Amino acid sequence: MDIALYIISGILLIIGFVGCIVPVLPGTPLALIGLLLLHFTEAIDFTTSQFVTYILLTIVAQVTDYIFPIWFTKKFGGSKWGMWGSTFGLIIGLFFGPLGIILGPIIGAFTGELLSGKESNIAIKSAIGSFIGFLTNTGLKLIVCGFFIWSYIKHLWG
Repeated sequence: MDIALYIISGILLIIGFVGCIVPVLPGTPLALIGLLLLHFTEAIDFTTSQFVTYILLTIVAQVTDYIFPIWFTKKFGGSKWGMWGSTFGLIIGLFFGPLGIILGPIIGAFTGELLSGKESNIAIKSAIGSFIGFLTNTGLKLIVCGFFIWSYIKHLWG
């Protein structure tokens, strides 16, 4: 049974890592499940602090997935219109798969700024901020999943 759990765990960790780049897959939660499956093997017994750490890292990565595009929109000079546009773009983008999740906040921030009367160059800066927020969070999720994979390797072969 342990060998099956090791294999399933490894597969979930790989799918989770890919899910950090492919927005339709919940990358960090899948990787977390993969890592926590190891607890049910004879080789590994995670401590409470390890469980809490892994869960908190996953929660932070998931929450910032929705916050970073909006926050970076504001940091790049976006107004409330751009931030709201980014938010609505994200919500609408959810219905259009991975590309919608990426492009929705960008188009939303750009459109929001244009609707507020801003010039297109300011609207573009706001949209770039939204995109940088997306990229930043993708990097964060890759780091978290990379840490989970490192933990898997360390616990099994370390």
